[in-house]
Amino acid sequence: MKNLQEYREQAVKADREDALREFRSYFKTQESLIYFDGNSLGMLPLASEEAARQLISRAWGERLIRGWNEGWWDMPLRVSGKLAQLTGCTRDEIIACDSTSVNLYKLVSAAVKMQKGRKKIVSDNLNFPSDLYIIQGVMESINDGHILEMVRSANGIDIDYGRLYDSIDDNTAVTVLSYVSFRSAFMYDMKKVTDYVHKKGALIIWDISHATGAVKIDLNSAGADMAVGCTYKYLNGGPGSPAFMYVNRKLQDKVVSPIWAWLGEKDPFEFSLDYRPSEGVRRYMTGSPNILSLCTLEPSLDIILEAGIDNLRKKSLKLTRFMLELYHAYLEPLGFGLGSPEKDDERGSHISLKHKEGYRICKALIDDSRGKYVIIPDFRPPDNIRMGLAPLYNRFEEVLEVILEIENIVKNRIYELYDTDTGSVT
Repeated sequence: MKNLQEYREQAVKADREDALREFRSYFKTQESLIYFDGNSLGMLPLASEEAARQLISRAWGERLIRGWNEGWWDMPLRVSGKLAQLTGCTRDEIIACDSTSVNLYKLVSAAVKMQKGRKKIVSDNLNFPSDLYIIQGVMESINDGHILEMVRSANGIDIDYGRLYDSIDDNTAVTVLSYVSFRSAFMYDMKKVTDYVHKKGALIIWDISHATGAVKIDLNSAGADMAVGCTYKYLNGGPGSPAFMYVNRKLQDKVVSPIWAWLGEKDPFEFSLDYRPSEGVRRYMTGSPNILSLCTLEPSLDIILEAGIDNLRKKSLKLTRFMLELYHAYLEPLGFGLGSPEKDDERGSHISLKHKEGYRICKALIDDSRGKYVIIPDFRPPDNIRMGLAPLYNRFEEVLEVILEIENIVKNRIYELYDTDTGSVT
């Protein structure tokens, strides 16, 4: 095992040689803060702060309603074109709109109706709970005998492909999976699973929320039918920024949204009383786009495209590998467990560290009255400390500092100074 000095030298060297090191200066950082929660809410790009200021003071403050004809109306399509470059599809297959849950509701509803006579929906217990709620809600509203079959992980980290395939059969209408699991960072082989689902005549919807911006995604090459995702994690769009949805061009005439609304109408300003769906993905829009959030999202997409998703994935893997190396050296001997895959091709951009006192350890890390740094990870029950490593702004030296501080908190039982009361948001 390396000694601490060797690890410090390794971290310093990695930061010095980091091809993306300058991108950290594009964000509003704090020297006393180590932020490892970019998988929940990305940092604020400085350009987004300025864009929001300009939109509020000039575009809204001075131009008022004229703003719709001065860029607002076309903003969702312009932003969607940039999302297309990060998700491996064409700009006429993806649209920024609504929330992830609303978009998933549209797609699950449409998929079930397309697959008449098939009564099974397949997912897994590593999927984000809200996705499962949406599936349950669709089944309740359709009320036509559909069932949800949940594939269960044997270890809470990954899903056995054999178990998944055993659940997908000739009665399966649609399979709904997270490409990267929110809890463990387990990452499916998208093409392999999609091919198998299609072999059984079913459709597939991917939730790519915990992957986009940190993992290379190629929806077209994988043959994906549909997908949803959010923009406030690794895409740094800001709290509540709009989600997006993808529908393969070959399916767009068949995927009928259950929500027929003004922005999805062929000619909204004709004010026809009978709905006529717009051409292409615009038909899946509902109400007025959130211009403020689209305005803060777009500069971040420009930053990500400048950095290059291949470069971001390369650094993401280096960061997570370094954290895994330090976990084995410093935390595994203290009774920690690993809640994420060790194989690169099965892991997204966060690491889950498992400890029975995980919540109180998180409280100690966040406490700004102690330690050299305020360290912000997040906690997921029952015992997962999630470390979101954002390659645009996180550094290797930060990884080392965090692991050493966790070791200090556990070795010296500092976590015992904190109660177990949970806040509304963890």
